[in-house]
Amino acid sequence: MPRLLPHFRNALLLALDHDMFGVAKAAAYSGMLFSFPAFLVLTTLLAQVPEGTSMVGDVRSLLEQFLPAGSMDLLQSSLETNHFYSTKVILSAASLSVFAGVGLMLSLMEGFRRAYELPRGEWSYGQRAARAFILVLLVLVPLWLASLLLVFGQQIESWMIDNSNHELRLIVLFFWRMVRWAISFATSVAVLAALYHFGTKRGEHWKWVIPGALGATAVWFPATLVFGWYVTRAADYSVFYGSFGAGIATLVWLYITSLSALLGAELNGVLFRGRQEKLGAGAIPSAVATNL
Repeated sequence: MPRLLPHFRNALLLALDHDMFGVAKAAAYSGMLFSFPAFLVLTTLLAQVPEGTSMVGDVRSLLEQFLPAGSMDLLQSSLETNHFYSTKVILSAASLSVFAGVGLMLSLMEGFRRAYELPRGEWSYGQRAARAFILVLLVLVPLWLASLLLVFGQQIESWMIDNSNHELRLIVLFFWRMVRWAISFATSVAVLAALYHFGTKRGEHWKWVIPGALGATAVWFPATLVFGWYVTRAADYSVFYGSFGAGIATLVWLYITSLSALLGAELNGVLFRGRQEKLGAGAIPSAVATNL
């Protein structure tokens, strides 16, 4: 990571030239349209299985660790006021999630293209939309698996504590929670690496997109914690936006998330151009030696 700091500084400067803040706004808007219907579908499906109520509560507790304060309360009150159990409503929510998810991926892909300074028109709109749809599915699979693992991790944690000696319970609890956070970190890196790998025409090897995924995750985790502290301790969005305060806070958090992902792409773009320059510099002496 220390070796990446100079490159990360260059990535921050290039982000201004590539209007990454504007791209992040578009991605955050689509993310807002995507996340709430997706959570509606998830909670409705979980409620249909045995112990569904407790699983929904575990998912809510998990998301509250990342989302701004009040976001889950806003969604929960909406779910309790309106009973979304009809097939028509679920299909509508799923369709809206897919449509918004494709818009989110298209915005991110545009940011990736700018980060790599690739020309426009390498993909037609139909090709970009098809790839964006595949990316939505590609991202949802590991996120769902990680979410289920973290949800059932609560039950595993309780079992481990109940079956461990009294003196070892705190140690078991500490290491198990470290494992759960490590899973969250690894999932974030894997999802971002997949986005960077498949979201550009360049199609770099996996090892070349990992630095950006690590950098984006390293920015996103502390930024989320700081923003959560700011919303709960320093700022009160409800003073300015009333009942929309929680929604505005969620939108800002999605903006921070999108910007983190785009900064990781900028870092990969800087490293990519550095490798290209080295290859070009190495080719010139070889050509001179051949002519001699």
